Amino acid sequence: MKKLRLLFVVATLLMSVAAIARDYDYMISSPDGRLTVCVTVNNQLCWSVNLDGKPMLIYSPIGLETTADTFGKNVKVTKAADKKLKDFGSLTLTFRGGYSVEWRAYDDAGCYRITLPKGKKVTVKNEIAQFRFNDDDKCFVPYVNDLRDGDKWSSAFECYYDHQKLSEMYNDSLAITPFAVCHADGYKSVILETGVKNYPGMYLVKGEGNSLTAKFPNVPLKWVKGGMNDLNMMATERAGYIAKDATQLPWRVVMAVSNDAQLLGNDIVSRLGAPGKLTDTSWIRPGKAAWDWWNNWNISGVDFRAGINTDTYLYYIDFAHDNGLEYAVLDEGWSDPEDLMKMSDKMDISKIVDYAKERGVSIILWSSWRNMVQRGAQKMDEVMDYYSRMGVKGFKVDFFDRDDQLAVNSACQVAEAAARHHLILDLHGFKPNGMQTEYPNILNFEGVKGLENSKWEPKVDGHPLHDQPLYDVSIPYLRNLIGPMDYTPGAMVNATPDQFYGNNAHPMSQGTRVHQMAMYVVFYGPLQMLADSPTKYKKEQECTNFIDGIPTVWDETVPLSGKMGEYVALARRKGNVWYVGAMTNGESRDLTLDLSKLKVQGKTMDIFGDGVNADREATDYAHLSATVAADGIVNVHLAPGGGWVCRISQ
Repeated sequence: MKKLRLLFVVATLLMSVAAIARDYDYMISSPDGRLTVCVTVNNQLCWSVNLDGKPMLIYSPIGLETTADTFGKNVKVTKAADKKLKDFGSLTLTFRGGYSVEWRAYDDAGCYRITLPKGKKVTVKNEIAQFRFNDDDKCFVPYVNDLRDGDKWSSAFECYYDHQKLSEMYNDSLAITPFAVCHADGYKSVILETGVKNYPGMYLVKGEGNSLTAKFPNVPLKWVKGGMNDLNMMATERAGYIAKDATQLPWRVVMAVSNDAQLLGNDIVSRLGAPGKLTDTSWIRPGKAAWDWWNNWNISGVDFRAGINTDTYLYYIDFAHDNGLEYAVLDEGWSDPEDLMKMSDKMDISKIVDYAKERGVSIILWSSWRNMVQRGAQKMDEVMDYYSRMGVKGFKVDFFDRDDQLAVNSACQVAEAAARHHLILDLHGFKPNGMQTEYPNILNFEGVKGLENSKWEPKVDGHPLHDQPLYDVSIPYLRNLIGPMDYTPGAMVNATPDQFYGNNAHPMSQGTRVHQMAMYVVFYGPLQMLADSPTKYKKEQECTNFIDGIPTVWDETVPLSGKMGEYVALARRKGNVWYVGAMTNGESRDLTLDLSKLKVQGKTMDIFGDGVNADREATDYAHLSATVAADGIVNVHLAPGGGWVCRISQ
């Protein structure tokens, strides 16, 4: 009887293996064996991703339509090569016609990249990329919703998340990536792209059944000045193709995790990134900046008229020096909106730069993308050379608001020109696409619904239209996945939902004071702003001193706990000092954080936590000192919209 039972088990296993074998032609697995990527090459080239035997992506088509041919249907493999490396499994298939596709299986992601026939520059009419799922799962959908002049391909890439099932998505709306699909048992698939070069960015729309379909902006042929305050270059005519003279496509990535915390501090973009182009990066200086625009130049207790003028910026420089900040930013208004070489008659830029240099502070200048590039590459190079020789250390280039092929290529040209003149960059109206690995002088990107949105946030039925704390505990898992984000935190005027109102001249934040402070640990960005007024920071010097000391680049990141859209807790190390940050959505929360893996038992914690009355007076905080217990356990209470942050040292 035992023999018959054994034979039955063996036969069942063989039948199961045979069934799996019929489902795919090639398979690779991740180093830990939990994640597999399967590929079929029958009538349609498809791929799938499984984690722990669960379908994270079911067979999804891959292909291209070019002006010369179509790739993806009835393909024939001419060469197959697979290999198992330390960090991932790899499969490269070469097809008739010279196309090749590399798939990779990491412990936390499956991905692929198409390479076009060698020696040929291809005009791509369309790319076929679908993402199919077994079930009608709930998603975090970042719809494009801030269109410029009604152009669906022109936006600032600043998107709140709609929480919808796949079937509930709007048929007429574009979404950007990263895009999270939430499966049963806490598993999640997150779609993103990286390595976008000489190619447009990818958008997602509702597909048939439980699926998403990729869409891409066509190449602009003509454009005019327009958009937000005429700062944009608005496409008025587009070609019938998405990329000209393309050679290699971006990585299409599906993160596959069983625990949300695996997404915190995740380095998938670095793992897939192209090598850096700069041989000398010693001049690239991360740090924090005093910033003028959000706080509306509202300073008091001085003997001059505050505004966009020399005296005001000397004051900001003094504040930066006194608080150990590396930079001061001169935002919009210092120059003619059409010519960066024409400065405001109220500004002595040379005097400001020289004074900053004496005080050990570096200056970053604002520019629109259109103003920077509209007169051609030579003029852009002249502008950067002029200000670099003056002593300026960087540019904040704003209002890209496009990521078609021309805009992506232009961003690379801006980065290359800046690097030639040892200038750092902060790109706004543009989301990370992997180019930061090639150009490490790009210290930050916007593409996030940051603190600026509080300036004009409307109220509905006595509450803000958007739940900012909810968004704040979503973006560490999603937006930060693809690169640094210039959220511009640091509000010193904080409000509960019933007390909050949008005020452009005197802005405030939703959530508690420590919610803002924790952002400097939780949100990653090598260039971080102190968004509020120097006057307010001086009045809140205890909080300011703590913020000033937080690094902006790290040696190690350790996720501690979290759930997308609910709360986040992580630790970051610089040298032998650890910082721990935690934030919650609109609900109060008690967390038990295990710091034992940090090996900090017995060390001192300098803690800022929500005060006992923070749920009714959001500026209330408690500053205390404690010792990490022998078991490494720390209990944390978070008020609604609250935060907790600490520094752990000897």
